[in-house]
Amino acid sequence: MNDPGWLLSLVVGLPFAAVAGIGVAAWLGLPTGERWIGALVGSAFSGAACAVVGCVVVLLVRGGNELRIDAGPWLLAESHAVHIELLGDRLSLPVALFVAVLVGLIGAFSRRYLHREPGFVRFYLLLSLFGAGAELVVIAGNLDLLFFGWELVGITSALLIAFFDERRVPAQHGLWAFSVYRICDVGLLTAVLLLHHTVGSVDIASRAGQPFGGLAVPASLGAAVAAGLLLLWASMGKSAQVPLGGWLPRAMEGPTPSSAIFYGAISIHLGPYLLLRAAPLFDAVPSVGWSVAVVGLATAAHGSFVGRVQTDIKSVLAYASMTQVGLIVAEIGLGLRWLPLVHMLGHATVRSLEILRSPSLLHDDQHLEDAIGRQLPRVPWHLERVFPASLRPWFYRHALERGAFDNVLREQVVGRLLGAVRRLAVRPLEGAKR
Repeated sequence: MNDPGWLLSLVVGLPFAAVAGIGVAAWLGLPTGERWIGALVGSAFSGAACAVVGCVVVLLVRGGNELRIDAGPWLLAESHAVHIELLGDRLSLPVALFVAVLVGLIGAFSRRYLHREPGFVRFYLLLSLFGAGAELVVIAGNLDLLFFGWELVGITSALLIAFFDERRVPAQHGLWAFSVYRICDVGLLTAVLLLHHTVGSVDIASRAGQPFGGLAVPASLGAAVAAGLLLLWASMGKSAQVPLGGWLPRAMEGPTPSSAIFYGAISIHLGPYLLLRAAPLFDAVPSVGWSVAVVGLATAAHGSFVGRVQTDIKSVLAYASMTQVGLIVAEIGLGLRWLPLVHMLGHATVRSLEILRSPSLLHDDQHLEDAIGRQLPRVPWHLERVFPASLRPWFYRHALERGAFDNVLREQVVGRLLGAVRRLAVRPLEGAKR
């Protein structure tokens, strides 16, 4: 107990213990009341939050910059070993505390929101697994372990989008989001392999001139550019950057609490978190950093325009989230470090509260409009007024069609790929008949 690194293990261990508790009880058919499940999840994430606070206190008392614990190898393959290594520093600890507190609050909120819902146990199991995966992403000491948590977040996100599986549309939207995740996760996996071969390590360690730990930069310029672009591609899927952000408004098919925690607060900000860990690559290769900034600014502009023509509150909030996350990504690409972190935590807090409030807000607005006998005023100032009148129809068309990005991806990319696969599958059969 003299080594304070055991506190880091509690940050991840307690949420996984909640997953195990709910999963085993459901597997064995044990009676699990809503109050018991809510108390278990609340206790696990409250304990994780206390463990993060303990890590912060230890750092303040000892005057260090980070806490690190290596629990030994997870996977051995000849001379290569994947270590279970956890890291608490100035970047991971604030985000880990935010994740623990917010998941605990969402758990308490959902107990009443999903009262007597048939999928109550399933929701809390997925919520706990998501929280554990998110904490693992945040305090992972290397990209190998981060990738494991990254995949847990992805699968729980897709399953919660498709939570109301008695309807076809949620299942379709969950599959769409999962497909985007999988395509972009190839970038993260390839970057891990590339860094292993070029640098020999994917550890997140302290770097000179960096405010918090980051990845090592390959000596070869080509390898550094490739690694930076691959990590950008990975983050684009998770953080809904253009042209891959069409899944975000579809993700609102899930329960409101999961929409708040995934697409308003935590999941959508894991992309910028990964980019902050990869910041040394962007500093070493400015062209990659500019590419990050361009993607972020394009996403912010797209989200701002499209969000103004949406007719339902969840889609408006989805595109508002896309806009703010685009700005955060642009800040990272421009070389800022502390501002994106503060922006990320502030936006996550406000947006999650807005999404949680959205159902009751609609109810309150309807009653207020009935009372005063007229419609409440909408957006008082329009961004399109700064553009010439000749360009406004083009911007409206872009907004109404949501940039047509989904159609292009579906028809030109996915459609052509499926067509090629079908042709390759038919040719061997024709040869066999002959």
